[in-house]
Amino acid sequence: MSRVFYDSDLTDQEWQMIEPLLPAKKSVGRGREVDLRSVFNAIFYRADNGVKWRNLPKDFPAWQTVYSYFNSWSRFGVLEQINGTMVQQVRVSEGREAEPSLVIIDSQSVKLGQKGGRNRAMIAIKR
Repeated sequence: MSRVFYDSDLTDQEWQMIEPLLPAKKSVGRGREVDLRSVFNAIFYRADNGVKWRNLPKDFPAWQTVYSYFNSWSRFGVLEQINGTMVQQVRVSEGREAEPSLVIIDSQSVKLGQKGGRNRAMIAIKR
């Protein structure tokens, strides 16, 4: 049975960049039974289409498996590391430095501290 291809699927070139960044197979325990590229395709499909985990198409691995990998990779910083590496590669391919030399943060994009509550006790009150 051939799998349906979606617009959100990884190209061969994208997969070649991501695959080396993934954690290696465990040397003990039960072997990996799922194709990690299919897991990534399912995660990207969900992000692209906004579906619930349970509503992933049946041609992807089981939603529980995809969610488990997503949750684990998120907790251990794997997805953040992949994103950072990919951003650096894009910057270099555009002839820029791998790391930005300047970052600008304006007040519209940064949440201010809480008002009231526990933090209120820390504010000095002039009487």
